[in-house]
Amino acid sequence: MAKSNTGFNRRHFLAGSAMALGALSGLPAWAQVAEEPEEQVKRNIAGFRAHHWQPYFDNLTNGAILVDTKARTLHFWSEDETIFRIYPTSVPASEEMTRRGRTSVTQKVVGPSWAPTPSMKERNPDWPDFIGPGPDNPLGTHALYLTWKYYRIHGTHDTRKIGRPSSNGCIGLYNEDIQELFSYAKVGTQVLLI
Repeated sequence: MAKSNTGFNRRHFLAGSAMALGALSGLPAWAQVAEEPEEQVKRNIAGFRAHHWQPYFDNLTNGAILVDTKARTLHFWSEDETIFRIYPTSVPASEEMTRRGRTSVTQKVVGPSWAPTPSMKERNPDWPDFIGPGPDNPLGTHALYLTWKYYRIHGTHDTRKIGRPSSNGCIGLYNEDIQELFSYAKVGTQVLLI
C-alpha cells in the first residue's frame, strides 16, 4: 500500500494496533511487534505422501534412498529403520535428462567442485568450465556421487529450484537437507529413482 500524505500506511497501522494490544497484555512493545516481511518467499512444494520401502528394496543394507521424480521427493531409510526422512527435491528439467533405475552412493563430498558435462557445455557454451566450492557452485554444500557418471544428489544455493523440474539430470535438495542426508547416507547406500 502506498504511503498517504500523513505518512500513514498499513504497516504502521498493524504495528500500532499490535503495540496497543500488547500494552493491554503487559508485554514490552519489542516483544509484540513483528514487521511484515518485505517479500514473502514462496516455495514450490505441494503436499506429498510417504512411500514404504518394501515395494522398492529387498532389504535396507547400508540404508536406502528412493527418489520419486513425479512427486519431486527423496525418501531415506536407515539400515536399522530408526531413521526415515522425506525431502523436497528439484528434478531434471526434461524427460530426456531424467534417468531412472538403481544405482548407489560411491562417494560423499563436502564442498564439491563442479564442471559442466559435455552435453551441458553444448547446450550452454557460455558456461564456465569449472566452479570451485562456494556460493556460486551449483552443487551446493554437499554432494553424494552415484555409480552413474555425472549424476549426483546434491544441495543448491538457488532454493527456487526445489520442487521444480529444473536440473540438468541431478537431484537437488536444500543445503540444510543435503547436509542432514549426507550425515545418514553411506558409501554403498542403495538408490532408486522412479
